[in-house]
Amino acid sequence: MAGALRPLHIGELEIKLPIVQGGMGVMVSTAALAAAVAACGAAGTIAGVGLGYGTQENETDFPAASRKALIEEIRKAKAATDGVVGVNLLGALSNYDELVRTAAGCGADFIASGAGLPICLPQLTEGTDTRLIPIVSSGRAASIIARSWKKRYNRIPDAFIVEGPLAGGHLGFKKDEARAPAAGVLEGLVKEVLAVAGECAGRPVPVIAAGGVFDGKDAARFLALGASGVQIATRLVATHECSVAQEFKDRYISARAEDVVIIDSPVGLPGRAIRTPFVDRLLRGDREPFHCGYQCLKTCDPDTAPYCIAKALFNAVKGDLEHAVVFAGHNVSRVNEIVSVRELLEGFVAEAEVELAALA
Repeated sequence: MAGALRPLHIGELEIKLPIVQGGMGVMVSTAALAAAVAACGAAGTIAGVGLGYGTQENETDFPAASRKALIEEIRKAKAATDGVVGVNLLGALSNYDELVRTAAGCGADFIASGAGLPICLPQLTEGTDTRLIPIVSSGRAASIIARSWKKRYNRIPDAFIVEGPLAGGHLGFKKDEARAPAAGVLEGLVKEVLAVAGECAGRPVPVIAAGGVFDGKDAARFLALGASGVQIATRLVATHECSVAQEFKDRYISARAEDVVIIDSPVGLPGRAIRTPFVDRLLRGDREPFHCGYQCLKTCDPDTAPYCIAKALFNAVKGDLEHAVVFAGHNVSRVNEIVSVRELLEGFVAEAEVELAALA
């Protein structure tokens, strides 16, 4: 499937297709989807947040349940494919350090980390071969990370994922910027981070464009700009291999552009989601009382938070849309069918190759 597209190199890793799966939690980007993506030559990603949710142990020992579930997901993905499989972890997680050590210790090929600057990531993975990929939303953030890692650990990031305001889920932008982003924002951010990457001494640092990358034409535009790869997420939900409930996938397919809204998350960031009865109540300012057995987010105060984001996302995975937050990217209204991962990626790559040839 690689054709004219150049492989993506992250450290010593070679990813045949310059495509990285976005990490979608809770329990959307699981081993099943990550393995299917990796088997096609792209980079599969397991979202490490909330993997133990729904188990009895999660109610009594959240850290242990999270750790065991992450180990099992990595094991299943690695058993299913020889391709590249990594883990996405939110810096806002209260058990972030433990999950980073667990992912690296279990042989995750890479860790992608956002929702905060992952300043201590090299220290937590010392002695492993896991590649480290900060997720940033500005050149300034990339520069702070690069300079800090160089000073503290004498190393540089293995890649940067640059996420623009059209992404789904939690966003590193103000609500107004996310709600009505100016044209060309991601292009500008990619250029900023490319400049930072060019200043990192020692070896090339690939830049991966993310947030609103829907088709091969989008990919070609960013590859021509100098990005080494692109990240896609939303379209992968509407695949046979994604293990979420059918109701979740159907909501993607039925979504109209006006159904996509920006909400406040207890993570402390705005998030892009599709309207559901639950989301409509949040937009009205309603509170959704909940019991919290363990504060899973550093930034969440269970006594004042209007709802539990982990529970709302888990409800989406189960298909209980009455009580769910369904995260999705800006372009979800363009999703109109459920296909296999292979069919999706083959079409994506073919379109990118044609577009790159036209741009040459």
